[in-house]
Amino acid sequence: MGRITEDLIRRNAEHNDCVIFSLEELSLHQQEIERLEHIDKWCRDLKILYLQNNLIGKIENVSKLKKLEYLNLALNNIEKIENLEGCEGLKKLDLTVNFIGELSSIKTLQHNIHLKELFLMGNPCADFDGYRQFVVATLQQLKWLDGKEIERSERIQALQNFPVIEQQIGEQEKAYCLKRAKDKEEAQRNLREEEENEAKGRNYPGFEGQSPFSVENKDHIQAPEGQEGKCNEKKFKGSEDDLEFWNKPSLFTPESRLETLRHMEKQRKDQEKLSEKKKKVKPPRILITKDGKALNVNDPKLDFSLKDDEKHNQIILDLAVYRYMDTSLIDVDVQPTYVRVTVKGKPFQLVLPAEVKPDSSSARRSQTTGHLVICMPKVDGVITRWRQTSKSGESTLDSSREPANQRHKQVEKLEVDPSKHSFPDVAHIVQEKKHRPRRIQSEPKITANEEDPDFEDNPEVPPLI
Repeated sequence: MGRITEDLIRRNAEHNDCVIFSLEELSLHQQEIERLEHIDKWCRDLKILYLQNNLIGKIENVSKLKKLEYLNLALNNIEKIENLEGCEGLKKLDLTVNFIGELSSIKTLQHNIHLKELFLMGNPCADFDGYRQFVVATLQQLKWLDGKEIERSERIQALQNFPVIEQQIGEQEKAYCLKRAKDKEEAQRNLREEEENEAKGRNYPGFEGQSPFSVENKDHIQAPEGQEGKCNEKKFKGSEDDLEFWNKPSLFTPESRLETLRHMEKQRKDQEKLSEKKKKVKPPRILITKDGKALNVNDPKLDFSLKDDEKHNQIILDLAVYRYMDTSLIDVDVQPTYVRVTVKGKPFQLVLPAEVKPDSSSARRSQTTGHLVICMPKVDGVITRWRQTSKSGESTLDSSREPANQRHKQVEKLEVDPSKHSFPDVAHIVQEKKHRPRRIQSEPKITANEEDPDFEDNPEVPPLI
């Protein structure tokens, strides 16, 4: 069962930087709280307090909340309105779906002069004859009751009929209190019986609360079964008990709500025990076999691509690591035949198609995608500078293969001597092309070739310039 603790309040005070003494709004709904405590000491400045859908049976320890304006106690086990006189600033009170049968207890709210809204729907007292008229006449400061505005004529009529209505309400209250006392006795008797049955079941395990010497159980005395059979039997028995519990008719009382919660809590604990038994320790992931063979593993389930860069003679692994993951959660291990990347404790291992140099490898994160890019230079087939062969070797080659060897030498030579490589001198480009006066050079005269048989020398035709 839940209790109001300092840690619980701090967890629900994130909007106030987890500072509780200056809290003005606090929400503790659906926490299975059974008792109101500590709030009036730790949170004196509260203005709004949400406590709906819990198991609170009594209004207490809130009288020091002088600034409290709205109190929500809907869906609880409250049977009486009390201890709210000290909440001087209370304007709205929600007690929807509780177990308030003493309608006369609303007289304690007459001291809350600022109270304007009250919700009592879903309570046993809301079914009393004259309920609304009694509340309207008793709390004259109210403006709204159960979400409906109180008109002036309605209040005048309620005040006129108040003596008769008050007598009717008193009689109905007595009848309800007698019925409620019987329900409490029956609930306590059922609770004692359940506790006795559980005690018998603990004394005679395996016989479900019955005596092992009874006639009905003689057929059940057999050899012990396997562990799996016992688990299945317990599971089947638990499902039967659960079905019987939910099909059993019960009254809507505070005790039935507590019983339902205890049953659900017990069911949850049994389920946790079964799951713990079923849990098996996973064997460690095998990354390398006994004979030294590396395996391909992708536990993080990440997309990847492996590229063979022949131009730079290296292998590139692109691993799609999550974009916003911290790099400290990634560990890279490059080996000659495989690469291993550990992402948040989960291994990713890939066998490489060629042997690489671990010392020359590099790993970096992409600034745009967040991917991990690992560049691994290859060991074999490294392109080196061409070396001139010896003269004895050259003499054995045929003369016909010499041009091909020269072309091969030119292709394989990757580095060029910087002293033999000339770059254009940009600074002297203009000086080299100085403007010089253009001279008309006399072109050689074209003389006729006398040996040509078709040539005819005409003196009237001017010479060509």
